[in-house]
Amino acid sequence: MSLGRKLFISYLVVILVGALVMGVSTLSISPVTFARHVESMRDMMTSMMMNTGMEQLELELNNNFRQAINSTLIIATAAATVAASIVSAYVTRRIATPIQQTVLASERIADGHYEERLPVYSDDELGDLTRSFNRMAAALAETEAVRQQLIADISHELKTPLAGIQAYMEGLLDRVMEPTPETFEQVQREAGRLQRLVHDLQELSRAESDQIKLSIVPCEATELVKATSQWIHPQFEDSGIELRLDLPDKSITVLADHDHIRQVLLNLLGNALQYTPTGGQVTVGWGQRGGAVRFFVRDTGIGLVAEDLEHIFLRFYRVDKSRARASGGSGIGLTISQAIIRAPNGRLWAESAGLGQGSTFLFTLPLAV
Repeated sequence: MSLGRKLFISYLVVILVGALVMGVSTLSISPVTFARHVESMRDMMTSMMMNTGMEQLELELNNNFRQAINSTLIIATAAATVAASIVSAYVTRRIATPIQQTVLASERIADGHYEERLPVYSDDELGDLTRSFNRMAAALAETEAVRQQLIADISHELKTPLAGIQAYMEGLLDRVMEPTPETFEQVQREAGRLQRLVHDLQELSRAESDQIKLSIVPCEATELVKATSQWIHPQFEDSGIELRLDLPDKSITVLADHDHIRQVLLNLLGNALQYTPTGGQVTVGWGQRGGAVRFFVRDTGIGLVAEDLEHIFLRFYRVDKSRARASGGSGIGLTISQAIIRAPNGRLWAESAGLGQGSTFLFTLPLAV
């Protein structure tokens, strides 16, 4: 039942309670009141019949009758007012209590107590307000947890290359290491990792604030896949992994930013390369699904469990943490890719039958009209 209907019914209840109490009071009090006045009138009538005429008697009768009615109404009205006030106070408290609790809880959340939750008392608008408040509090708590985890992840990512650079420099200063080209190459490699991480973080910031500048134009789907595959094909050859193309014979055009979609494909192919053992196979291609084109990257690698499928697009999430760190991946490529795909109203997701059964990453792009 809606809050408006409840309020309307509560008003009717207050009126009915007042009327009922007034009627019961009138029925209960009027006999006593009238009996008292009748007794008084009887004495007066005896005296008046002896000393006065009928006109004076009628006047006194009218006065006593009005007094009896007024006394009854005053007492009944007082009783009805008290009863209606009690019912109104109860109804007001039922409405005001959840609002007051929401105000107090919001103040606690503003002070950083994100675990604050409210009990749900009803299924009306106040109940909806409470449930919405609890969802907001849960979202804020999750955001705070993600923020703290993000700070910890960034600190860890920065610490690894910085520690390497510091170790090399201390070795050079202490003359434990020789200033050979190989040593400087190692320092340069660690500095490059830092530079890539900073670039990825900047890209992530733009992605999550919807500030990635996309130039969405008609692009040929097969050309996108072929150009990306040719670029990364040497890495597959060096790793002993077969890269296959699964492309329809027909030509089709999608709306996309050419460079950023290539970035997404390179990221998906790079992940497939990283998590597929030597001798494995990675397939990339596309197919039409209604008014959209579905691109896919399928591998025969380590696969994904249900938990991985739920978190794979979170920043810094890794399926195989030791392998990802060894390769220098920042763990935010899929997060950036998802933001790029969402910009033209596309969708990016992952599928897997389980560990050891490979995985497939898919994304959709709208057709060019």
